[in-house]
Amino acid sequence: MSSRDQTELRERPTGELLKQLSDQTTSLVRQEIDLAKAELTEKGKTAGVGAGMFGGAGVFGVFALAALTTTVIAALELVMPLWLAALIVTVVYAAVAGVLALRGRDKIKEAVPPVPEQTQESVKEDVQWAKTRAKSGRG
Repeated sequence: MSSRDQTELRERPTGELLKQLSDQTTSLVRQEIDLAKAELTEKGKTAGVGAGMFGGAGVFGVFALAALTTTVIAALELVMPLWLAALIVTVVYAAVAGVLALRGRDKIKEAVPPVPEQTQESVKEDVQWAKTRAKSGRG
């Protein structure tokens, strides 16, 4: 800043300088918010593309499992009838699904109710502390 600008600023009323500071601060905050929005939009688009790729990987993973299932059934058919080979693979998959379902149910039960219990206790302690401080301040 030049000495002329500094002299000019010194001659202006404080109220006017404060108003200018407030306006510039508001403008700067708005620009920062706009920059953050643009950055988050760009990151959101990138994350969306990544999520789409995960979805595609999931679909191809299902296809791979179907091909593996066919391979296992075909291999078992070498030593037993086709229908029995398919039944054995089906029973194994059903058993795995059942175990996963039971474990998932147990995990969901652990999470219920979805209430932040530790936070509730902490808030209760804070309220009690504040009440105690207020009473000691009155006495």
